[in-house]
Amino acid sequence: MVQKKSKNPSPRIKIIQKIYNSLMNPNSEIKYPKSQFKKFIKDIVTGTLERSELIEETINNHLKEDIDLKKTDKILKIILFAAVFELMFKHNNPKKVVISEYLLASEFFLEKVQIGYLNAILDKIANVLRKDE
Repeated sequence: MVQKKSKNPSPRIKIIQKIYNSLMNPNSEIKYPKSQFKKFIKDIVTGTLERSELIEETINNHLKEDIDLKKTDKILKIILFAAVFELMFKHNNPKKVVISEYLLASEFFLEKVQIGYLNAILDKIANVLRKDE
């Protein structure tokens, strides 16, 4: 996992890190240090992990021609799942904001070509999940 240094990482970077850590260390407790984004981070991490089967089913239903989750890089899959969770369940966050925040956060973990691919995938599923926006 490639990671660049940042003094004040965005909450989405923390979300990606916590989900990654949880998947790599399933028996470890997820700790949420005090932060102005603590509740938001905890909601997204917990929701993404608890609803991963539903998220996977949604991705497979709408993007089966565009992505094979079995062959997808783990960190790309984590970013995709967290973003789809937000698009599905956090309607107070506009879809354009969700997409741009995850694309910014993905710069810490992915190569440019992967970020472009992620952008296309998120854009496509966002237009399906949030047609009215």
